[in-house]
Amino acid sequence: MTFKLMKLASQSQLSSWLPSIHPQVWIFAIGRFLSEVGTGCTLFYAPIFFVNQVGLSATSVGVALGSASISGVVGRIVGGSLADSEHWGRRRTLLLATAISAIGSLVLAATDNFTILVIGSLISGLGIGFYWPAAESVVADASQIDNRRETFAITRLADNLGLAIGIMLAGFLISIIGSYRWLFVIDAISFLVFFGVVYAGISETEQQQVEESEKTELFASWMAVLSDRRFLVYIAVNIFFTIYISQIHSTLPLFFKNFVIKSTTEGFAQTTISVLFAWHLVFAIICQLPVTSILKRCSHTLALTVSAIFWAIGFGLIWVSGTAPSDNLVWAILALGVFAVAIVSYTPSAASLVTELAPENQRGVYFSINALCWAVGSFIGHPLGGWALDQPQILTNSYWLYFILSVAIAVAILQYLNRILSE
Repeated sequence: MTFKLMKLASQSQLSSWLPSIHPQVWIFAIGRFLSEVGTGCTLFYAPIFFVNQVGLSATSVGVALGSASISGVVGRIVGGSLADSEHWGRRRTLLLATAISAIGSLVLAATDNFTILVIGSLISGLGIGFYWPAAESVVADASQIDNRRETFAITRLADNLGLAIGIMLAGFLISIIGSYRWLFVIDAISFLVFFGVVYAGISETEQQQVEESEKTELFASWMAVLSDRRFLVYIAVNIFFTIYISQIHSTLPLFFKNFVIKSTTEGFAQTTISVLFAWHLVFAIICQLPVTSILKRCSHTLALTVSAIFWAIGFGLIWVSGTAPSDNLVWAILALGVFAVAIVSYTPSAASLVTELAPENQRGVYFSINALCWAVGSFIGHPLGGWALDQPQILTNSYWLYFILSVAIAVAILQYLNRILSE
């Protein structure tokens, strides 16, 4: 009897954490999870592979990875318009995105010089560009106001879980086969699996089935978005967040490998880096729903301000990890834990705010411009991080302190955004 009561209480608590979510969101989350396993195999190891094995400089790798933002801009603009089109829609855009991404991963697997790396990055950037506006629109269409943040949190949870498993899998495979190239092949296969999930399990969302008279002309739609002052202010501050996230993906792995000094050896071991980023994602998984639940009581701008503060703390801890005479690993663990909280504070609130600002028949375009922030963030963040890593260590360490100062600017913009949202 006691066991049954405990089981019922546990189920009740679980249902409170997981509100009624549209079935299509769960299917989509499964596809994203499978795809992110492949992405996790390459995301944090790509810079190390291209610098330490292919033999490129950190700056050139940063520029090459940043070039994905160029094609990403095109993909996001076209992808947002295709996602809103009644003749194309969210589903077909997702299918196109996953197919292009698979090709990009195969090209990266064959990289042995700067030119091929740029080509592979451009193809991958195009696939990512097509993906995000449609993906966010699918989730937004399937959500309701009272569970919107939780709905986005579920998909982010699937992303982080897949990345964590992918990172651990990559560390295991590298220790056995010693080849990074196979990681990109696994990434390509994961995109093809995601293609199959979308093809078999995702249908066009109901909100997308609108009358032609209700649809906005393409040019007029983009002009309407670009004249939305509230949205443009949000975009300005969102670029700060995407630059911060780009540092975790490209700059930090190399910083830990080549700059953080542990005992008499320069840099953390490969397995240590794998565990560090797995810890980052596992902690994000643990925190995602509780943090979302806590911040649901706050306005979107307050939740984003909380995220910005955590980013500042994290950058400070990274600076300490590179300059402390001992316990460098402890400081790195703390920093990545703080970054995990910063990210889970940011993503659901940011996506929910865009959903509330966007008319239903223009969500693809709104999320297209929102996704452009990620392209801009990568375009700035990757080369900037690569440049910083090519400098003397004292300048490289100071790099993280400048990010702390930038958070003050981001918080000021958020306060202005809060004021105009209240008008």
